[in-house]
Amino acid sequence: MRPRRARAVSWEGSAAPYRIETERLVIRCYEPRDAPLLKDALDSSLEHLREFMPWSHGEPQPLEQKLELMKLFRSEFDTGENFTYGIFAADETEVLGSTGLHPRIGPRGLEIGYWVRSGATRRGIATESSAALTRVGFEVCGADRIEIRIEPRNQASFGIPRKLGFVEEATLRRRLPAPEGEALRDVTIFTMFREDLDPSIAPNIRAYDARGERVL
Repeated sequence: MRPRRARAVSWEGSAAPYRIETERLVIRCYEPRDAPLLKDALDSSLEHLREFMPWSHGEPQPLEQKLELMKLFRSEFDTGENFTYGIFAADETEVLGSTGLHPRIGPRGLEIGYWVRSGATRRGIATESSAALTRVGFEVCGADRIEIRIEPRNQASFGIPRKLGFVEEATLRRRLPAPEGEALRDVTIFTMFREDLDPSIAPNIRAYDARGERVL
């Protein structure tokens, strides 16, 4: 599994927290021990993911590749190049999906990406995790702008940024990668600026740095 990436840059703002706790979820940096949990989440969700996640066409992968991916995610987190999180059940025994804050959209901007495993859809997990990352992106990382980008065919996902107060700015044609042999895909961009953050979004989350010290 490898999400869409732009040219590697380091985030110019403050470091993202390594662990975020919401009412129902633990959202944290992946660790090597999570490799089997991530593989299970992906392998059981391929039919669900392949419609809108082109990288999923490279799955399934051996467990060893997932272990290397965990190491890469941690390295990118430590250097500020990219902040990829696992979305875990509260007891951390199951990966419910993945999300991230990605510094690939220009100065002081972060993009939120996410997917949820097939058995955990329609439970508000993507909304809850995106709300938490929106607040963290502004109040901890110091972003000025956060975007959520969605393929227009994926209308079910449009409700997530709208519910959080993001503004639909534009639909760009042929901008997203697609599986080999298919045309590039369109993307709709939803944007929120720092001054537009609603204080009621994710009011009770807790966020911690790499040392376990609370930062929010």
